[in-house]
Amino acid sequence: MDVSFLGGPSPQRGVGVVAPFDFALDRELWRWVPDEVSLHMTRTPFVPVEVSLDLARMVSEHETLSEAVRTLNAIAPEVIAYACTSGSFVGGVMGERAMCEAMSRAGAVPAVTTSGGLLEALVELDVRRVALVTPYTVSVTQSLEAYVAQAGVTISGCAFMGLTRHIWKVPYREVVDMARQAVRDDADALFISCTNLPTYDVIPQLEAELRIPVISANQVTMWAALRRLGTRAVGPYQALINPEARAGLGSPGVDPGPVVPEEEQQQEGWT
Repeated sequence: MDVSFLGGPSPQRGVGVVAPFDFALDRELWRWVPDEVSLHMTRTPFVPVEVSLDLARMVSEHETLSEAVRTLNAIAPEVIAYACTSGSFVGGVMGERAMCEAMSRAGAVPAVTTSGGLLEALVELDVRRVALVTPYTVSVTQSLEAYVAQAGVTISGCAFMGLTRHIWKVPYREVVDMARQAVRDDADALFISCTNLPTYDVIPQLEAELRIPVISANQVTMWAALRRLGTRAVGPYQALINPEARAGLGSPGVDPGPVVPEEEQQQEGWT
């Protein structure tokens, strides 16, 4: 068959993604990406350390990030996204900004991080009080609380799982249970932390139940990166991404979209 008339594939815009060595949810990131954008993934070197503040510091060292970005330069992405929540909040607000500057110098393009995207999303949604869900230990969770407080946002409630490994194996039902524990009546939004915690399908269901915006680590990472390209993330029934979903929150009777059956709640990245 002669396919020369097709003219080749459509032009693609690139987002370079630097992730920690143990990141397992590549496919979940892709679910937020429109067809005209490609993700180009790379990972930091392996270190024999479980999820902790020490690991967060190791995978966010400037030289480590710069080297990872340089591996992406040959394919010329238009923006770099660092997909790690703890690695981008462990140094505080100033530390996050310094990470972006280091990555931008290495790649000569704009750079965003998960925790920087979180703060952008809180501003976008006019959030003053946020509830937190994390899979982390108490010390890592407290570091996230300090980061958010440093940005002038009040923590209205928090629930954490105490995990140090295999976070990508957490099922949706446990994420939902933790969200219910964390959210109180005065919360303006809920943030579900950790890029290794699956969230895509659970976001609209929680928004429908809790009647507040629900944002997650992978969601804000892709949303912030795609904003730099002047395009939008793909997220049906997700308030951060879909203005109609945002407008419907707090209004009883709004259809939150299809419910994911229990037997289909096998999240991305499950092994």
